[in-house]
Amino acid sequence: MTVKRASNKKRSAKPAKANNSGAADIVSATRVFSENGLVQQLFGSHHSHLTRVEQKLGGSIHARGNEVNITGSTDTVNSICTVLDHLYARLERGLEVERAEIDAAIRMVKAPNGSVSDGDITVVTRNRRISPRSSMQADYLNAIESAELVFAQGPAGTGKTYLAVAKAVERLVSGDVDRIILSRPAVEAGEQLGFLPGDMREKVDPYLRPLYDALHDMMPAEQVAKRLESGEIEVAPLAFMRGRTLANAFVILDEAQNTTAVQMKMFLTRLGEHSRMVITGDLSQVDLPRGIRSGLRDAWDVLTGVDGVNFITFGEEDVVRHRLVARIVHAYSSIESRRGQGARYETEPERKNETQTGN
Repeated sequence: MTVKRASNKKRSAKPAKANNSGAADIVSATRVFSENGLVQQLFGSHHSHLTRVEQKLGGSIHARGNEVNITGSTDTVNSICTVLDHLYARLERGLEVERAEIDAAIRMVKAPNGSVSDGDITVVTRNRRISPRSSMQADYLNAIESAELVFAQGPAGTGKTYLAVAKAVERLVSGDVDRIILSRPAVEAGEQLGFLPGDMREKVDPYLRPLYDALHDMMPAEQVAKRLESGEIEVAPLAFMRGRTLANAFVILDEAQNTTAVQMKMFLTRLGEHSRMVITGDLSQVDLPRGIRSGLRDAWDVLTGVDGVNFITFGEEDVVRHRLVARIVHAYSSIESRRGQGARYETEPERKNETQTGN
């Protein structure tokens, strides 16, 4: 998708005189934006948005009136121009530009194969319009649109569950599916919930609360309650899926790293006609007992190369929840890599030699 260019006057980046140290040439470019009201939103209060872009991409940005002059290396100047043009085009389409959108554009332009046009993808729900905030999120949304079964694996805060729920709500509201089914393994209680107080819904709701939170972010509370009551939206533990056929539905299994291989096979084979299924999880946060292989890892290995199945792997660079979360994920990933932590969930458990050699 081509992004509409923002300015009515542009000057190509031109190289300045190189310094004697042999450093990269310094170039400059100018952008002129026509709409005063949009310019104020683009620049931000006290030019805070321009400062953010400058801090993240380098170079130097000077604004005067509706004109912006950008100086830096060729790659830096091109990246800044691309980001500003993209953000201005968003404003022209009536979309907001806040820090999250600025960081998303920067994240996309810095991605090896990314493009700011990835941010033009939009998921429309009753409460909001949602756009991807990284190139991998854009790939994820495209995969959900094109494939009947999608696996998404990666660290917390990358939007795996949130975007899947957004696509599910969009399809339900548009009439593409008749119902949404959201499921999680209740690993913390071993799926043996009888000792907890309350009826069945009160027993399992604490484990499914993140899914309810995502639903309420997409739809008005009264709509969520009404559709839960009618069965158009169902939130249930994984154990309740056995023996069912899930047809004309958008099905999401969250926290799939905490399934066993048997449970994963059971769930995947519930897929019925005219349905979509999304499986999400994080193999660095497995709560299974020692020696039990994660069903998510098992399915990933078994189904790689199967037609109609897509796989998306998020990295710490895709964390969009809070800037500190990305640093936390990186710190834990580094130490766990050195310790080899989590490896036991990704490989087959060791088997003791049961054969005795006789004399």
